[in-house]
Formats: sequence, structure tokens, C-alpha cells
Amino acid sequence: MRLRALCSILFCMLIAVVLPTAAFAATGGVSAGGASAAIVPGAVGGATPTTPAKPKRHTAPITSKSTSLLYQGPVYEKTATGQVIPYAAPQTSTEMASSTGGSVVGVAADTKPELLVPGTTARVVGGLAAAPMSAPEAVQQIIWAGNQIIGLPYIYGGGHASFASPGYDCSGTVSYALHGASLITTPMDSSEFMGWESRGVGTWVTIFANGGHAYMTVAGLRLDTSSADDPSNQQGPRWRPLRPANPGFTVRHPSAL
Repeated sequence: MRLRALCSILFCMLIAVVLPTAAFAATGGVSAGGASAAIVPGAVGGATPTTPAKPKRHTAPITSKSTSLLYQGPVYEKTATGQVIPYAAPQTSTEMASSTGGSVVGVAADTKPELLVPGTTARVVGGLAAAPMSAPEAVQQIIWAGNQIIGLPYIYGGGHASFASPGYDCSGTVSYALHGASLITTPMDSSEFMGWESRGVGTWVTIFANGGHAYMTVAGLRLDTSSADDPSNQQGPRWRPLRPANPGFTVRHPSAL
């Protein structure tokens, strides 16, 4: 009888020791003499994962100390079928002040080529602007539209009764270029541009406007009828160097650009 009672006591003690240890190990704890099975959140192979760095946001410059627009790199042309081929400048056209934003003479508006250059900065080629290949299509369309009126005279109110005009004033020029990318449907004056779309500097396109004047910068070039800070000293719609500063203007930009 005593032997049977002693065996029962020893069996109960054995169960009391074994069961808690096994249960603890089964739940990710540390059993006696064993290694931890716990998983540290976020740890993979012993290394802590890091958040990938966001790519740097491109912002086209709106000021520059240089007045030179000289460019000697490769130039391409987008054909009517959408092909991009090396550009060969017409040998019969007379180029005026090609390094300072002058105009191409003797080239009809509807035959001006759609020029492209590598990178993110627009360049002046023979008085016309070549759009950067890395720019959005809307930016390219703004540049190519602006090219169509380069070399026309300054006419007060030009480009306001209609986008088609023998000459353009400052806001008429900006309106024409934006219309080329379907960003506006009717011409706007400089006062209207002061409250147009989004406030501040754009990623690619920035408009400067006050009660008496308006101009725009597109991918590092200035489209302006004023010759301020432009050695060419030519009036009317021209691609010009960026100004050292843009004081006295309300700064706006298209929401998506």
C-alpha cells in the first residue's frame, strides 16, 4: 500500500515538471537549456530593414546669373510620324543671335520643327527652343507651341481677341504657349494670370505676372516679350536667358507641372 502511494506521488511530480516546460517551449519561450524561438518584429536575417530613399524631385531653374544660351550638344527632331531623328538645320535659313534667343528668319510657322535635346533642360537652337526629352509631353507641347510665334512683333493686345494674331503682347505670348498644351481654352491677360492655377514655382513651368506684365519659364528657358536681362535686346516673343531674379511678380504654375 505504501509502495503504491509512493509511486503515485512520484508520477504526479514528474508530470508537474515536464508539462510546464514543454508548454513554454511550444509558445515561443525559452525552455530550460534551450535557445529562444521568439521572432523580433521587423528583423529579417538579423538585419533591420530601412525605408528606401525617395527619388529627388526635379525642379527646373527659374533664375540664372548667365545670359548665354549657347548650346553645342546633340539635337533631334520629332517627325510627323513620331520618329525621333537627328536634326539637320536648314542651310538656307538665316539664323540671328542663336546664342542669345534671337529668331529664325524665313521659316514659316507651320514648318518649324519639333526639336528635342537630351536631359531635363530646354536649349535654344537657331532661335527656337528644343524641348528636353525627359520632360512630360505637356511641357514639350508648350515649348513647340511657343516656337510658332518666335520672331513675330510685339503688338499691344495681340493674341487676346484670338490665339491667331500677326503679333503678340506679353500675356498673349504666355497664353499661346499654354494653349499649345491644352492648358487654357481662351487667352488671358496678366492680371488673370496672377490668380491662375497653383501658387508658387512649378516643377517644369512657372508664370510670373503682375498688373502690367507676364512671362514664363519653361524647363530652364524664359519665354518673354521683354528684353530685360537679354543681351539680344530684341522685342516681341523670344526665348531668352533666365533672369538673375524675378522681383515684383506673383508666381504661379500649372497644377500638374
